[in-house]
Amino acid sequence: MRKEPFHHSRRAFGLAAVLLALGAVLLALGAVMPATAADDLLDTARARGTLRIALEGTYPPFNFRDPKTGQLAGYDVEVAQAVAARLGLKPAFVTTEWAAILAGLAAGKYDVIVSQVGITDKRQQAFDFSRPYTYSSPQLIVRRNEQAHYASLEDLKGKKLGVGQGSVFEQQAKRVPGIEVRSYPAAPENLQDLAFGRVDAALNDSLMVAYLLKNSKLPIRAGARVGQVERMGIAMRKGNPKLKAAIDGALGAMEADGSLKAISTKWFGSDASRPAPAVPAAPAAR
Repeated sequence: MRKEPFHHSRRAFGLAAVLLALGAVLLALGAVMPATAADDLLDTARARGTLRIALEGTYPPFNFRDPKTGQLAGYDVEVAQAVAARLGLKPAFVTTEWAAILAGLAAGKYDVIVSQVGITDKRQQAFDFSRPYTYSSPQLIVRRNEQAHYASLEDLKGKKLGVGQGSVFEQQAKRVPGIEVRSYPAAPENLQDLAFGRVDAALNDSLMVAYLLKNSKLPIRAGARVGQVERMGIAMRKGNPKLKAAIDGALGAMEADGSLKAISTKWFGSDASRPAPAVPAAPAAR
């Protein structure tokens, strides 16, 4: 058998080394390059068969553990289950503290958050949101025997106000100078401190307040509504247009067939999936 000249073998060896190095570079680039349209998270979820959904799990009536069954229950849970079903997926719930929930989404620990995430300009810079599925307003909570009257956040200057860490309520409270804002990882701790007098008031969602007054044994009551109506949506990482379109389509279909209203009415006694109609101004006195 005729052997190849030495310089030909050396050339072949060099070419192979170059190809191996090029392959390693392409593999490394593939690991760090952003996903393309073909890698939309919707495709990944359908290949997996599940939609990984984060929620707090300690925020009744939105998402919490049923004390009788230990299973997750609430408005967010039922909305998430219905959306996942319309996408042809099984919901896989992940519970996490509110303070870390957005960071977990950014890190890819789950696909979406369905946990009353307020749609704000700042959050929209980092994440995509579905169309709103809840409308509500901030409301104060005070002790049942509270003698002071807090009609606005300005009335709480020099007082201690409990809020959820990383929440829109925390941002709202911090915009008012003079309030000592105390942030909590979850609502139960905040309300316990309110009941024991460690804070003078708490600020949270008006829908949660109404539910709490019916079901909590704590000596607390509803205070004034403060601030504008907030919109809540399903949060997801940017760069997944197919997933966003599919979730928006599912919520739109649920609104059209009345199923979203039915879930809201079950948990709140009213339709919180649409903004409340404006109340006409009273005629001026003559």
